[in-house]
Amino acid sequence: MSDPDVVELAKRRGFFFQANEAYGGVAGFYTFGPRGAALKRNVEDAWRRQFVVREGHHEIESPTVVPEAVFEASGHLDTFDDMLVECPECGASHRADHLVEDASDVEDAESLPAADVEELLATCDVDCPTCRATLADEPVTGFNLMFETSIGPGSSRAGYLRPETAQGVLVEFPRLKEYARNQLPFGVAQVGSGYRNEISPRRSLLRVREFTLAELQQFTAPDGDGPGLEPVADQTVRLYPADAQEREGECVELTVREALREDVVANEWLAYYLGRARQWFERVGVDPERLRFRQHRSGELAHYASACWDAEARLHGDWVEIAGFAFRADHDLSKHDARSDERFTLFREYDEPKVVERPTVDPDMSHLGPEFGDVATDVADALESLVERDPTAFRSEDVTVEVDGETYAVPVEKTGFSVDEVTETGEHVTPHVVEPSIGIDRVVYGVLVHSLRRDEVGGEGRTRLALPTAVAPTVAGVFPLTDDQADRARELADRLTRRGIPATYDDSGSIGRRYRRQDEIGTPFCVTLDERTSDDERATVRERDSTAQVRVLVDDVPETLASLRTGETTFAAVSREYDDDCR
Repeated sequence: MSDPDVVELAKRRGFFFQANEAYGGVAGFYTFGPRGAALKRNVEDAWRRQFVVREGHHEIESPTVVPEAVFEASGHLDTFDDMLVECPECGASHRADHLVEDASDVEDAESLPAADVEELLATCDVDCPTCRATLADEPVTGFNLMFETSIGPGSSRAGYLRPETAQGVLVEFPRLKEYARNQLPFGVAQVGSGYRNEISPRRSLLRVREFTLAELQQFTAPDGDGPGLEPVADQTVRLYPADAQEREGECVELTVREALREDVVANEWLAYYLGRARQWFERVGVDPERLRFRQHRSGELAHYASACWDAEARLHGDWVEIAGFAFRADHDLSKHDARSDERFTLFREYDEPKVVERPTVDPDMSHLGPEFGDVATDVADALESLVERDPTAFRSEDVTVEVDGETYAVPVEKTGFSVDEVTETGEHVTPHVVEPSIGIDRVVYGVLVHSLRRDEVGGEGRTRLALPTAVAPTVAGVFPLTDDQADRARELADRLTRRGIPATYDDSGSIGRRYRRQDEIGTPFCVTLDERTSDDERATVRERDSTAQVRVLVDDVPETLASLRTGETTFAAVSREYDDDCR
């Protein structure tokens, strides 16, 4: 199905639509309607069940407004850019790499240097999509994607809307490690909004300015063991390694165990989460035949990642990123450790104490005070920090340190430098971070695309969403076929909703029309009370995809639907259990 088909269905049936349309709307912002909000919530809950509850991780909720200092330390202020080109005629701004991809065979222009993208704009004779003026020879510049704001009155303190949830976890590591009893590995998850001031939002939910992320920061020991691979070792994943991309080769299908053994995926934690994600995507409705994991090439790695794989879904003929799996190593924690007043390390005890040589300093403040005045204490602190990082700096007659951008030279003899033997019971280590990051909005869109079907029932065409029962906004439609069953049908619908099973009551139109309405919004089951119900105390339960029917005792309907929803039973099993007299 095409983009317009999905967008039209989404708008008509209350899945999603452009926000603030009464005032003309603003590109990149969408409202989830009643059914879309329910579908999205169910996808989020499914993510929590897999990546938080079953994995035994913690979950937090951090603010969406973050002080500027956090993003200075993380590197986002300097590197979180997209490539911008402006039209010389109409002044419209466009994402240069996307224009190149649309006009050429280049699939990943984002990984190219800006100069190469400029050259491709000219070579491909790219025009402005707004006014058709040529963009050849126009400069390509970096545009930082973060929304800036002020914290407090005026502009007293700069802040930004977070472009990811990760920093909200990483910056709280000094406290979170205490909750984990200083034991590695441990994981901290978060589901929440992210904001990116996209240059040219497009394709509905696929590129927006406000979105929902479900992210996990898995903290691991740098030299520690990997995860237990047993749950995913034999899971097959479709991989598109960087070397295959370079030679325009094909994807390879390997088990997680094979991918590690053949060094296609080098990191055990990444391999584990690729396997887990493959299982999860199928459960929420992403078609496994239209899913792959693509390795980032060196030129497209984010500034914080030393390795990354994207989960990509095939949508309308294009491969679209719906999740990322990054090995962030100690990049973030080391940056925050250096810039903040907290220690972003974890103390790990040795099995047995060790006697080691430790370089130390004991600065002579009687020299530093008169020599450096107000900054003498800062110079002493800088010497203590330097001796931990680089004791070889003290081999010369003078040692140089930097304080607030100024350089200060101190005679080594005045630093109190020495190397002493000490007994250590453990060491401070900076954990490495592995990050599965799921774009919830994109997954929801992908599930809608992959679930949309058109077929015929009884010679009539129908549109249906083949949504998995676990994420469907409504589990059951309840219909009275005769007026005398209306009250009982309403009562049954109420029983289902009180049981926590989303259900809707519908007595409007023919039974065929009611079925079609529920099929189109993805409702897995319909329950009809008819003229026979008074005699046999049974209702007809219809399964959406096959349209098969079975007569179930009315009193058993809530328990039956609850078991179908959780996967404890199947419709085929229910059919075997009850006499099928719906012919």
